[in-house]
Amino acid sequence: MTKFTDLNLNPKVLKAIAEAGYESPTPIQAGAIPPALEGRDVLGIAQTGTGKTASFTLPMITLLARGRARARMPRSLVLCPTRELAAQVAENFDTYTKHMKLTKALLIGGVSFKEQESIIDKGVDVLIATPGRLLDHFERGKLILSDVKVMVVDEADRMLDMGFIPDIERIFGLTPFTRQTLFFSATMAPEIERITNTFLSAPERIEVARQATASETIEQGVVMFKPSRRDREGSEKRTVLRALIDREGEKCTNAIIFCNRKTDVDICAKSLKKYGYDAAAIHGDLDQSQRTRTLDGFREGSLRLLVASDVAARGLDVPSVSHVINFDVPGHPEDYVHRIGRTGRAGREGTAITLCGPRDQKALDAVEQLIQKEIPRLESPVKSKAVEVKEAPKDEIKEPRENKSAGKPRRADKPDRSERSDRTDNKPTENKQRSRGRDRNDRGHKVVGMGDHLPSFIALSFAERRAS
Repeated sequence: MTKFTDLNLNPKVLKAIAEAGYESPTPIQAGAIPPALEGRDVLGIAQTGTGKTASFTLPMITLLARGRARARMPRSLVLCPTRELAAQVAENFDTYTKHMKLTKALLIGGVSFKEQESIIDKGVDVLIATPGRLLDHFERGKLILSDVKVMVVDEADRMLDMGFIPDIERIFGLTPFTRQTLFFSATMAPEIERITNTFLSAPERIEVARQATASETIEQGVVMFKPSRRDREGSEKRTVLRALIDREGEKCTNAIIFCNRKTDVDICAKSLKKYGYDAAAIHGDLDQSQRTRTLDGFREGSLRLLVASDVAARGLDVPSVSHVINFDVPGHPEDYVHRIGRTGRAGREGTAITLCGPRDQKALDAVEQLIQKEIPRLESPVKSKAVEVKEAPKDEIKEPRENKSAGKPRRADKPDRSERSDRTDNKPTENKQRSRGRDRNDRGHKVVGMGDHLPSFIALSFAERRAS
């Protein structure tokens, strides 16, 4: 078995790795580190959780051990799709550079420009950024990318989903042609393959088998949900969610609840707090300081329930998450593996429960096809009306709806509908007689919808007009 000591890494890097408790590299690390140290471009295809962050941070640190950064001119660049993933990459650099004098800067949204500019002005060896904030600094004239020696694109498929590909292409054009590029993606969509063919030079391709199965320590289950009415689906689904949390009881020490849309994240978090649950929301539209406080509270244990969009599915590393609850079935089956992978980490046991409505059946089938197993169906903690009707005995006869007007005395001067019609037909009033007379012209023909002002020639039939 390959060990880190066999990979020609800097001795100070090896010391930091040993102190972090790692001995053997993962397959993506063992495949990517040697060609990266040789200065070659690398194309890595691997899912989140396979250890690919270290597969580019370790060789980068070794390559940057010599040299000095100049003001506003970073020596290396790491692009990440989300703030959380960028922050995790920064933590990895802190871990592995503890015995080296390398500087870094983290450029993400939601943080003051002045604070970030002051760090860049001093010169940084490693610049970790999201594409949007990086271009903001460049357009302000505060950043020069002509000295970038190594460029990393992490989670390229996620970049594609979030619409960052045009920004990535622009950033490639701002960096030197002679740079070394380390490119990582979970899948190779045609757009991503086009970028790699354009901007990578004879890359070493390392492909790790797709992470199509979740950890065996995760107990999975699906609660099939059918709303009584379509307009009540949201509220009834949140009722099932609360009942599910209550049913898990003390086993649910903390949980991440995933929703597909940001609006549903906010609504779900507010609903849980309204009913006395310790919950908070996290998604891309929130201020970065608020997102950081929420994540810190969840990691420290002061927050029990974290309601999140898929921004937290990738790059969120909380060692002890007891439950993952999919309030919505993810639209992309790969996201299901990413989501439930937040629990059952480092050999711990975990529970993943998904709520599936009628419209989610196709998405659930895609998930089961990906992981190549059927997810066990769980009994719903709330018995819906539809279930009660389905389970009712066949010989049971429902009582007819009560007539609220039954038993009430009818007014003598207010006959029922049949009586009114009979009375109208048999005894027309004077007004009725006048109206009926008005409805016929002087030739005796019936006139419909006209009044007394109608000229008689208009009421003639076509044949009568020709004869006259």
